[in-house]
Amino acid sequence: MEQFPEQASTNWIMATFIYTLGAVAVLLVVAGLVFIDKGLVRRRNVLDTTIQKIGAAMVGGLGTLLIGYPIWQWQFNQAFGVPQPFWQAVQDWWLGGAFTTTASRHIDPAALPEADVLQIFLVFFVTFTMATMALIHTGVVERIKPLPLYVMSFVVGAVLSPLVGYLCWGSLSPLTLRGTHDFDGIFPLYITAGTFVLVLAWRVGPRLGAFRPHPSGARPASHNAAFVGVGVLLILFALPFITIGSGYIVPDVGFFGISFTESGLGIVIVNLFASILGGAVVGLVLAHLRREPSWALLGPIAGVVMGGTLFDIGTAWACLLVGGLGPLVALGTAALLRKAQIDDPKVVPLALGPGILGALLTGFIEWGTPTGGYIGLEGQYAVGVGEITPWWQLAGVVATMLVAGVPALLMCLFFERFGGLRVDEEAELTGLDAAQWGVSNFADDLDPAAAPASSVIPPSRQAPEGTPTGGGLPV
Repeated sequence: MEQFPEQASTNWIMATFIYTLGAVAVLLVVAGLVFIDKGLVRRRNVLDTTIQKIGAAMVGGLGTLLIGYPIWQWQFNQAFGVPQPFWQAVQDWWLGGAFTTTASRHIDPAALPEADVLQIFLVFFVTFTMATMALIHTGVVERIKPLPLYVMSFVVGAVLSPLVGYLCWGSLSPLTLRGTHDFDGIFPLYITAGTFVLVLAWRVGPRLGAFRPHPSGARPASHNAAFVGVGVLLILFALPFITIGSGYIVPDVGFFGISFTESGLGIVIVNLFASILGGAVVGLVLAHLRREPSWALLGPIAGVVMGGTLFDIGTAWACLLVGGLGPLVALGTAALLRKAQIDDPKVVPLALGPGILGALLTGFIEWGTPTGGYIGLEGQYAVGVGEITPWWQLAGVVATMLVAGVPALLMCLFFERFGGLRVDEEAELTGLDAAQWGVSNFADDLDPAAAPASSVIPPSRQAPEGTPTGGGLPV
């Protein structure tokens, strides 16, 4: 078999290592979400929550590995004039495809330059889907049945998340070429997950006791909210590596955003931390003013989501200020959800609200900035062919919400008709660890009468009836 040693150049090997690090770092986001939910669910649901989250992430990743990645590669085949661009992408990049199963040194650079990098990008997409599904599961913990969750996970991984990526994330995607701009995966990850959760949480209903007293006295209650801090730190540790993976590294030229915007490695990391610190400080202020610790713990995440579309092209000052708005937007989003009695205190407030408003603000802040295209191409695919505008940012938001929201509703209606979305009330009261697995991490969970006296909340510290528990971004 003919060999092409240029595919193994030092430059490409180094780029492959950097993208591998970014792809694997996404798994730390999944781990962080496990810790966050482990801390915020009732302790009798900790085991089942962990299993469901990891299971949903794995099934979603499998969908992307099997068939989802070709949907994203479709845009490149279109731009480079490949006949039957979608079908060829499927043939090349499904799990058994030519490019997926052939070592890079045996792939002609004329057909696929930097083959190792694009093969690793497949893994990047797999882990991205895993994070998306871990986030979606966070919005419906303690009450969704496993089968609907896993089926939805596969559909998200095989079709929905890659389709949003094809439309909005990539230098040659249809909306990017017209002016829609993303950098850190705000559209395919946060807005997609937030929209899906908005529909799913509405259809599956609130946890028992979330908004009104339940006859059993059941209500949502955190197991150990301090775990949230551990989860947030894991996510923050992963973000710089993921951020570097959200762009092009062109040897001897420089670093570009995923839409081939002018940028730099140092710039994106500085902007990332500006958004983190802006969200952290405003979240800390909110936590003390409202006496709701969740804002101090999750404020940095709101800041990152708020500024994610801006990291490659914005200034540090802009990212600091936009990131600082994140907790405030999350606070308003959480209030709207409570008013609508939709029980999702984390994902929609942290991902959907800041994701949408941050994307729209980028349209105003960077109005007219060139975006889209690919190096070496001309005409409608030339670098900088599109210009960022607020209305193209809005078009990306609407497209993403339709791609995620409509299938989410259809799948919910299907499962409501055939088998149901939600576990039965008895299992929810007993605890899903015991109901699903016949075990419990805590002996007293199986016998409420054996609960230690220290676990009882004194009447003077109990919230008024009907008050959502956990405050702020409540649990």
